[in-house]
Amino acid sequence: MSTLTAATAITDKTRELCQTILDHPAFLSAQQRIRAFMADDQARSAYEAVVGKSEAFRHKQHHGESVADAELVAFERERESLLRNPVAAAFIDAQSELHEVRKSVEQHIALTLELGRLPTDEDFSGGCGCDSGCGCHGH
Repeated sequence: MSTLTAATAITDKTRELCQTILDHPAFLSAQQRIRAFMADDQARSAYEAVVGKSEAFRHKQHHGESVADAELVAFERERESLLRNPVAAAFIDAQSELHEVRKSVEQHIALTLELGRLPTDEDFSGGCGCDSGCGCHGH
């Protein structure tokens, strides 16, 4: 293990960041919505069906197969029904919120390592519309 990855201060601060996330009211709310979803068999089943069909459509598209209009209409009905389910909709929102937290933390760390300093707001809006690491920011 390298000296940097073994550094106790980095591990301690990482753990502190993780605890801050765990203690944040928005995280607690997201976790509550996820638990409610996991306890609701009907919402979970509907979600899994929509995700399964979505993956099947992507698979077909990737392999150049077409999807029948009737299949798409049925899928849209199922998806809309899923989104009308408050437990499922809350779960999807919670997933999105947690994804955004993860993305933000990862971007901050990646830019810190890339730039060798704390990133500024300008570093996050490089103008090309891509994520960091593309090489087009001239860093």
